[in-house]
Amino acid sequence: MTASLPAGVTAGQYDKAPVIDLPPGHDVWAAERTWQQLASRLDGPGPRTMAVDTYPGSDLDGLRRELTAAAPDALVIDVEDAAALPAAEIEDRIAANLTDDRVFGVLGHQVLSDLYDQERLEQVAERVRSAGGAVVVIGWGATLVPTTFDTVVLADLARWEIQRRQRAGAPNWRADNGDEDQLRKVKRGYFVEWRIADRHKRTLFDRIDLVLDGNGSMADAKLIGADTFRAGLELASRRPFRVVPFFDPGVWGGQWMKEVLEVGDADNYAWCFDCVPEENSLLFRVDDTVVELPALDLVFRHPRELLGARTFARFGAEFPIRFDFLDTMSGGNLSLQVHPLTDYMQNVFGMPYTQDESYYMLDAAEDAVVYLGVRDDADPEAMRSALRTASDGQEPFPADRFVNTFPAKKHDHFLIPAGTVHCSGADSMVLEISATPYIFTFKMWDWGRVGLDGVPRPVHLDHAFANIQWDRRTDFARDELVNQVTEVARGEGWVEERTGLHELEFIEVRRHWFDGVVLHDTDGTVNVLNLVEGAEAVVESPDDAFEPFVVHYAETFIVPASVGRYTIRPCGAGAGQRLGTVKASVRGTGLSD
Repeated sequence: MTASLPAGVTAGQYDKAPVIDLPPGHDVWAAERTWQQLASRLDGPGPRTMAVDTYPGSDLDGLRRELTAAAPDALVIDVEDAAALPAAEIEDRIAANLTDDRVFGVLGHQVLSDLYDQERLEQVAERVRSAGGAVVVIGWGATLVPTTFDTVVLADLARWEIQRRQRAGAPNWRADNGDEDQLRKVKRGYFVEWRIADRHKRTLFDRIDLVLDGNGSMADAKLIGADTFRAGLELASRRPFRVVPFFDPGVWGGQWMKEVLEVGDADNYAWCFDCVPEENSLLFRVDDTVVELPALDLVFRHPRELLGARTFARFGAEFPIRFDFLDTMSGGNLSLQVHPLTDYMQNVFGMPYTQDESYYMLDAAEDAVVYLGVRDDADPEAMRSALRTASDGQEPFPADRFVNTFPAKKHDHFLIPAGTVHCSGADSMVLEISATPYIFTFKMWDWGRVGLDGVPRPVHLDHAFANIQWDRRTDFARDELVNQVTEVARGEGWVEERTGLHELEFIEVRRHWFDGVVLHDTDGTVNVLNLVEGAEAVVESPDDAFEPFVVHYAETFIVPASVGRYTIRPCGAGAGQRLGTVKASVRGTGLSD
């Protein structure tokens, strides 16, 4: 199946490394200058002390090596080796959160000090105080040492980079599990380590002096001043921006992203996460140096400006909307699946809200379909039995006998409230618009496949059976979940349509078709948009509050709540075209609701 490109769109124009430019006058150091700058902080009259507090998954060996080379006379103390609890005791403290399941755990509420021996932290503090020269304490929790540091450095790292390292054999924090199943490593991070790390990191934002970009090689690491860090996040909180997308192959992956976005040379690409701030990064260009920071830092530092007061009040400092791509073009069906109801999500996994979602079709072949809702003639007990038989490997599950299939064409929108059986079929390019929780997929049937690692992908029938809403049958799916499009407004050169989501989901989606200027308003809540039709558009401020922001076909971008009014119009290769955007926001949090 060959991708169908809108007029004027050329392959590869999708920006895979979007940057936010800081104005002149900010501090940045790179490579050798990074370590020289840190070493200079250890010079001066009397003993000088520094804490380099890292994110779990950071390259501590590389950090120690570069610091030692730059400041050979400094005493470097690894706080993890010196004061962390023994690995077995850490395992005992988090065992209830990890469970025996490969994928799912229970959300942890520990804090970092729970994983440290307080007496040994005091001993480290005494070593720092009694040292006759320069001392650097490194590691996750360096600032837990009860002493005063002359310089505090945050070495930050995006979750997606952690997963890349784990796939290459890196273990979890203080764990001897480098060879363990990657799903189990991610589970430990998602439910425990990353939650603790974010709680700890948020306490550091107002006390740090420097921020170290730990996403690449330590030898080439970049360093910025805390004022630059804060200025970059403040700038992003009041203008449109994009996060750094990442792409991943999968057993059902397709060829659309390879052809249209020119993303790499893997055999296929199944996913693109281009608006998942929990995992994505932001790129800040300071002079000619690009520094990478977790997008979560923006969520934590400026939640009201980014999300809006009402959305923040509802979700806390968490970005609630996720956009990603699912590419099955010349690929295979996704797994047949269901997502947990909110009550189940809270009661079983400790998560505050669930993985409601929808499929917006960026492209589709003539025979593309979406599986959605159980058929009218499907008997629940017979379906359960057939799924268990398939799970045991006895015979394939006859999906068409139990689940509705609906034809799918470009720009169709399928709504998928939690508890609805669903699956995107082959030969589709899906823009998935959903709530942020992103691992809570209960697979019921995976078409007899194994994962790219050769291991059967996990199936969770008991979880699925506890959540399937059996009353969501053919009429319900057709009448409430497929292409619920209503025109809500029009003006000169534009039409606005409501396309969903379902009333059971908290996300509102509006689509605009336009060949002129469209006035938007964040209305006090964050907006997430994608240019779903047309080559190029520009986002502008009516009162010049931010620089014009150009977006290209299929690019997702975020407009913070603080922006207020903004316009979108065709530009460049999109001039003279009829363009389309979809815009998602949190229902019930706009100031005019």
